[in-house]
Amino acid sequence: MSELETAPVPRRNLELLLLLLALTVAMAAYYLVGINSDEGLSKEFITQGLFLAGLALVFHVILRVWAKYADPIILPVTVALNGIGLAMIHRIDLARNDNQAFRQILWTGVAMVVAMVVLWSIRDHRVLRRFTYTALAASIVLLLLPLIPGLGIELNGARIWVKFGSSLTFQPGELAKITLAIFFAGYLSSNRELILLAGKKIGPLQLPRARDLGPMMVAWLVSIGVLVVQRDLGSSILFFGLFMVMIYVATARVSWIVIGTLMLAGGGVFAYLTMSHVTRRVNGWLNAFDPDIYYATGGSRQIVEGLFGMGDGGLLGTGLGNGSPYLVPLANSDMIVAALGEELGLIGLSAIVLMYLILISRGMRAALGSRDAFGKLLATGLSFTLGLQCFVVIGGVTRLIPLTGLTTPFMAAGGSSLLANWIIVALLLLISHNSRRPMQAGLSATAEVATEAPRRQKLTKEAKR
Repeated sequence: MSELETAPVPRRNLELLLLLLALTVAMAAYYLVGINSDEGLSKEFITQGLFLAGLALVFHVILRVWAKYADPIILPVTVALNGIGLAMIHRIDLARNDNQAFRQILWTGVAMVVAMVVLWSIRDHRVLRRFTYTALAASIVLLLLPLIPGLGIELNGARIWVKFGSSLTFQPGELAKITLAIFFAGYLSSNRELILLAGKKIGPLQLPRARDLGPMMVAWLVSIGVLVVQRDLGSSILFFGLFMVMIYVATARVSWIVIGTLMLAGGGVFAYLTMSHVTRRVNGWLNAFDPDIYYATGGSRQIVEGLFGMGDGGLLGTGLGNGSPYLVPLANSDMIVAALGEELGLIGLSAIVLMYLILISRGMRAALGSRDAFGKLLATGLSFTLGLQCFVVIGGVTRLIPLTGLTTPFMAAGGSSLLANWIIVALLLLISHNSRRPMQAGLSATAEVATEAPRRQKLTKEAKR
């Protein structure tokens, strides 16, 4: 280390302070729900609060031991979002006499434990590059699982679930967004120079060779396949958007964006004209207040009810436990943003959006600081996945875009989403740790360049053929 360089600071004490603040916010939300309900504070207030706090503190200790240079903001923001979501699900349970909050806290425990195992077992994100094509194979398997007779089931018009036993359901596509991000990051980091150097130039656009369009065609076909076979508009948009942003970051070529946009537009028009479920989504968006569409099966009722609920909340909200978010269909999952908007108001919902922006920006910061191309692309892809998911969900609830059925990360009821997003958090923490730790503790930049040089020379020769 040169004299001008300063030793990185772990900043775990800052993380602990912010973590205590996040837990206070989560418990305060739970407390307000309790005192504003007819039943008052329930026994779950203490048990579930202690459970969440214990998991968060254990996670913090693990970071101190195995990833002490990780970003200190990511974990507290995630815990705050998860805790607020638990409080709102509990609030809707009280109105509907349901027990989703208990299942959600159990899934939170499973997801956080799995995330800790990821931190302990991987240690260095660069080992994932070895499994580039294994990740692609895993993605294909995960996306095909719901199509297996007897295993896959159809819920709310989409065949994206698998069922184990009598009551346990899981959405494999949530894990597929992680494995696809690993595949794209591995492929693009290995073939970036070849994609950049090869191809013809037409005006300002550098067009890729036909053979280099393979990964984009795979991404496009996966997206269209999910849309056609599984009837899942949200996942289709998510998968293709993930690849588009990663290839643009890898190449900085506008031509890829132009080609991808044309493919997306073509696929969207085709889907609208030929697929009834997509047509219903678009009609519900454009004509939400039409009585025929409002009362139709799969119509616009939940969109309209959500808009009215957020309108009732106004600027400051009705207060946790004082509104009527339970009137909105799927208020604890697809429409939890509308429920939060009603009881927390525009100010509260803006604060939640700001927390998501902080989380995404810290992930992007980890990407910027990463010393290897694979880490940069992987952190960018995972952060963008969270960002795009939030945009699609909030845009659908507020009628900016058609409703897609994606879940709000960390907040909506659903174990599959919680598990996948906590794994994303673990990977972002790993990448941020490896980007900030002392050079002696990891692969030095000089060694990495020396390792990459022969491969780059080979790719350059191939591109000139």
